[in-house]
Order: sequence, then structure tokens, then C-alpha cells
Amino acid sequence: MDYFQIALVTLEATIRLSVPLILAALAGLYSERSGVFDIGLEGKMLAAAFAGGAAAAVYDSAFIGLVMAIIVSVALALVHAFASITQRGNQIVSGVAINFIALGATVILGQAWFRQGGRTPQLGEDSRFQAVTLPFAETLADVPVIGPIYNSLISGHFLLTYFAFAMVPITWWVLYRTRFGLRLRAVGENPGAVDTAGISVTKMRYMAVICCGILCGFAGAYLSMAVAAGFVKGMTAGKGFIALAALIFAKWKPVNVMLACLLFGFLDAGAILMQGKSLPLVGEVPVQFMQALPYILTVVLLAGFIGKAIPPKAGGQPYVKER
Repeated sequence: MDYFQIALVTLEATIRLSVPLILAALAGLYSERSGVFDIGLEGKMLAAAFAGGAAAAVYDSAFIGLVMAIIVSVALALVHAFASITQRGNQIVSGVAINFIALGATVILGQAWFRQGGRTPQLGEDSRFQAVTLPFAETLADVPVIGPIYNSLISGHFLLTYFAFAMVPITWWVLYRTRFGLRLRAVGENPGAVDTAGISVTKMRYMAVICCGILCGFAGAYLSMAVAAGFVKGMTAGKGFIALAALIFAKWKPVNVMLACLLFGFLDAGAILMQGKSLPLVGEVPVQFMQALPYILTVVLLAGFIGKAIPPKAGGQPYVKER
């Protein structure tokens, strides 16, 4: 395998591994831009992955699985919204609670329903998303350079992959070019001024949290119904927290979120590629170190090596309507 092929394989793996991070980070972007911090991205992704895998296995339909994944994720998002917006509870505590609930409930329900140690049954072709071959991909495959790039790097991904990358410019447009986006950002910066203008702060924050739940549902469905053929215990493996780190690293900006997630995906892909390989002057790098590398970078970036990341001014603060 020459260097060009290695680069293609690495970049293809980078895209595949970054998709759930992009979806989850964009989900957190909507919520946190409205002033509602959401540390429960991991839990919503995990619950959505289980719901999607379970529904797809029972009904033998990827579409039904996706719908169930979104419904369950939105339901948990509404629980977080009720606790942190309506009841003005601590947003961090609420998010942590959702993570614990999802971690335990998915295993208990999986064992009770399917008797496979918390797993869902293996999904068939009709029960999961298949790779999409773009037009002329096979025809151009033999064309030097351009052919392999189009055939392997651009074509051949899951439908949810293209959806994730499409959501980046869509999110940018929604946040910066629509009335909804303007109000959403205003609620996160100065909810009092928004309230004075006659706009419901509670409604805007609920809508933002629902958007968060929808995207987490897509992220979970991608894990259990696209890259894998069913749900496995703890299959999110901290991706929700990495997405949260990418969101902070990107300073709450959609395009930067995508780039940050691609960076984390590249490190993860590199870790997989380098397992069992020897490096000059170093020798064989321990597998455990390569697997831990994305998480090490997360800690390093959050330790303050990304410059000053200023969150929305009203972030994490429950709003009390002035009388």
C-alpha cells in the first residue's frame, strides 16, 4: 500500500469517525447558544443508539429505528429542559443524571428484552443504513488521483454522513441569517432584553433543546445502525464528551465545530492505523496509548491551550422573568 492509499484510508476513516462528533457537537451548539449547558450529550446519544438499534431489530426497518432514536433523544432533552428551564435546576446536575440514566437503562432494557447481555440483535441489510454510491463513482474509479478520491473519499458513505456535513452550513445559516437564530443567540447572551422585546425566553430555550435532542438522535442512530449492525453496551465510548470538548475548542462556531471534530476523528483514525506499527527511534507504540490519544488531546485542549473561549454570557443561568 503506497502513501496515497494510506492517506485515502486514513481520511476515509477520519470522516467516518467524525460524523457522530459533528452531530453531537452541533446539537450542543444549539442548546448552549440559547444559554442551556448540556453535558448530557453522551446520554442522549447512547439512549438514541439503543432505541434505534432495538426498533430496527424488532421492525426490520432502518427508518423506524431512526424515528425511534430521535423520539427517545428528544424525550430526554425535554427532561433536561424541564429540569433546567422550567424548574430552574442546576443544568450540570441534570445533564449528569441523564448520562447515568441512559448508561444503566440501556443495559437493563437490552437484557430484559433481548437476553443478549445488553446487546440488541444483529441488524440485517434492511434494518440498517447502507453506504451510498454517488453517480459515476465506479466509472471514474480508474482515473488517476481524482478517481480514487471521488470513489473512496467522497462516495461510499452513509446517508447520515452526508446529512452531518450538510448540517454545518445549515446551522451557520440558521444561526446567523434567520430570525430564529438571532433570537436564539440573543437568549443566550441577554435573555432580559429578549423578554423585554416580547419574545418568550422559555419557548426559545425549549426549541433549542429540542433541536439538540433531534441531532443527538441522528448521532446515536449513526452509531448503532450505520457503522455498527446493532447496539453494544457503552458504544458511545465518551464521544459525547469529546463533542462537548470540540464545541468549546471551536468557540461555539459551526464551521470551527466541524474542523475540531475532524481533528478528533483524524487522531482516532491515526490511533487505529498505528496499532501494532513501529515508529523510527520509538519502536512499537503501545495500543493503549494510541487509543487514549484523542482523550489526552481533549484534556490538553480544555486545559487552556486553545486561547480564551468565552461561552454565551447567560449560559448555565436559569432565567427568572422580571415582573
